[in-house]
Amino acid sequence: MKQFAKNILVLGVTSALSLSFLNFSHAATYEVVDKGNAENLEYTYGKKQNNQGVMAVAGTNIYNFPVQFEHLSETDFNSIRSFALQFHDYQFGLDEIEDFEALKAGNPTANDLAWTKLFLQDRNSSSQNPNFEYQIVGDTAAMTNLGDGSQSTEMRIFDTGFDGTYSAGSVITRSTVDVIEGVTDSNIAFGTASAPYLAMPEFTDSSGNLRTHWVREHGQRGFFSPDSGATIYPVLPIETRYGGGISAVFDMNENGSAVGYSSYKLSELREEYVLDETGGCADPGVVDDIPYEICVQKVQSGMYYIQAFKATLSADNLVETEQLGLLVTPHVDDNRAFSSQALAVNNNGVAVGYAHGWDANDVTTPTSTQPLSGSYAVIFKEDELGNKVVFDFNQLHYRFNTNSVFSFSRALDINDNGLAVGYTHEISTSVKKFFYVDTTVPESEMELITPKDFFTTSKSTAFAVNSTGIIVGEAEIESHNDSTNNPRRTAGFLYDTSNDAPVMTDLNTLLECNSEYNVLNASDINDEGLISATAVIKSDSYDAKGELRLDASGNAIRIDVVRAILLKPITGGVIDDCSEVEEKVERQGASIGGIAILALFSLLGLRRRIFNK
Repeated sequence: MKQFAKNILVLGVTSALSLSFLNFSHAATYEVVDKGNAENLEYTYGKKQNNQGVMAVAGTNIYNFPVQFEHLSETDFNSIRSFALQFHDYQFGLDEIEDFEALKAGNPTANDLAWTKLFLQDRNSSSQNPNFEYQIVGDTAAMTNLGDGSQSTEMRIFDTGFDGTYSAGSVITRSTVDVIEGVTDSNIAFGTASAPYLAMPEFTDSSGNLRTHWVREHGQRGFFSPDSGATIYPVLPIETRYGGGISAVFDMNENGSAVGYSSYKLSELREEYVLDETGGCADPGVVDDIPYEICVQKVQSGMYYIQAFKATLSADNLVETEQLGLLVTPHVDDNRAFSSQALAVNNNGVAVGYAHGWDANDVTTPTSTQPLSGSYAVIFKEDELGNKVVFDFNQLHYRFNTNSVFSFSRALDINDNGLAVGYTHEISTSVKKFFYVDTTVPESEMELITPKDFFTTSKSTAFAVNSTGIIVGEAEIESHNDSTNNPRRTAGFLYDTSNDAPVMTDLNTLLECNSEYNVLNASDINDEGLISATAVIKSDSYDAKGELRLDASGNAIRIDVVRAILLKPITGGVIDDCSEVEEKVERQGASIGGIAILALFSLLGLRRRIFNK
């Protein structure tokens, strides 16, 4: 499995990118309900919401990160000072180390705390931490927002204090990746989280050196919570050997059925290494230098094969699971890691997601080396005889000539009327395009429809569709870049399939002309027409300790931040007369610019990358 992003949002956000001066002619049909800045972190991101307006919110860049200074050596402190010296020109609001002695004493300034956290994140993601000897930075939070005027409240899932226990008021490790995907109408929260990394007792290696290693009980694991986090019910994976296995919950219907994936099989190569007495984890010479638990943890990436599954939370809070199957049936001698994931489920129990598929469509008797280079959008359902079926919507399969499996298409949501949405790629251009497909027709008639979006080379993804067929998602609105190092700007979009002549509409054009919000994407729409979204807004800037940053005149420094918002329909709408046009963007209708954000989320889906180091 790939490693889930430790830095969920890598934001190059500066106040110079404010776009409030752009104006267009349009009707304001949505008002923005700002979900507000969270108490302990800087950036928030809107996810699914129920029909009562309870929104799942994800966030990152946590203030007062609990650095365990006692585990840093003199060499480490010198490296932090050198790190700050080398990179301070590239970090907004940070200078060189201000008080080196206070830093070493574990009482850093906000500036020096920020550099220590960045240093640890750098070590976490580099080859300089192969044996987990540096504190792990998870830096994410899972929250819920109860509606208009409320502040997002964090939900602790599996994280604990550094001693492995938790009580009210404990300082938690912040080494976990916690994501609430949504909350049902019956107020069951669901999502995925990981266990905390805790320091092991000091270990003496074969050279007599004392070392501290950080280990966790398990990687990512799906969960339910029927009481706002007071009780957490984990979804145990099918295969749990050598690290606890992995599972995820991405969606849940009102009948108590959730979907995601679970580890169901071990990688033979990984297991052979764990059991190997001549160079593996069973070799006394290896475990003389690192603990056995760390040896196993080092090979967690790729340890498990995963398969889509359905998990049901019963009335007595027991979790029952069933596998949903694969798109292909491998040859008995084929040991490759075939996988599938279910990403959404409707109230009829029909799920969608993606799965590995053969290059050729008509393979029925595969060889052990049958070409496989793509994963495809699929539907998981039962046929007339009650048999589980995994079907790829009649997509043509292609040879991608890549060294790894290419994510050709994914289905990300399905409504109760059987309309599924997601993304695919145009074969001639390889450009990602959003699609919708009617899954109620006979299988032979199913077809992915890719409507016209903002312009030919615009990448677009449909994230959600409500019961009336209104689709929301994200699309590029910028046809070229000022710099090849920056991604093109995106905007949240709306597409109404019930319209006689539907067109993709930039959600920014449905706000008031001088709106201070720039909607980057729309992640969900409920049956009341309320849209969960993420926008850039100008806000006061806070330092690593959560304290307000002031300029030389004592005024609060304002910067652009990413914020979870709700778009609420305005009855009747309000006509705004605006005039200026941004010529840089090719469009069907008016558009407003966005901001370049790297890795905006794969974050928080857990759907693209997996935190499984």
